[in-house]
Amino acid sequence: MDLSRMKNDHKLYLCKWYFRAGFAILPFVWLVNAIWFFEEAFRKPPYEEQKDIKKYVTFSGIGATIWIIAIAVWVYTYQTHRAEWGEFGDSLSFIIPTGIK
Repeated sequence: MDLSRMKNDHKLYLCKWYFRAGFAILPFVWLVNAIWFFEEAFRKPPYEEQKDIKKYVTFSGIGATIWIIAIAVWVYTYQTHRAEWGEFGDSLSFIIPTGIK
């Protein structure tokens, strides 16, 4: 979708909708919102709806960053400690990796 063809009020509506959709545990939507509307929020000449778009883009970027960090920490923790957790670690996995027992 080409944002340059949309009216400013519809851009704000879409940006707000993506921000709210991210609360449904969909950090990818926040990432898309932050990337897709970044140009509109910070590089375009000022217009009335831009202040709110900036707010949603900023919070979407922060939310996506927090989720990415949390997922990376979980993956690292699980990969390095699964064997130590014994049966509980195995029960968290669909595929039990071979290796350290």
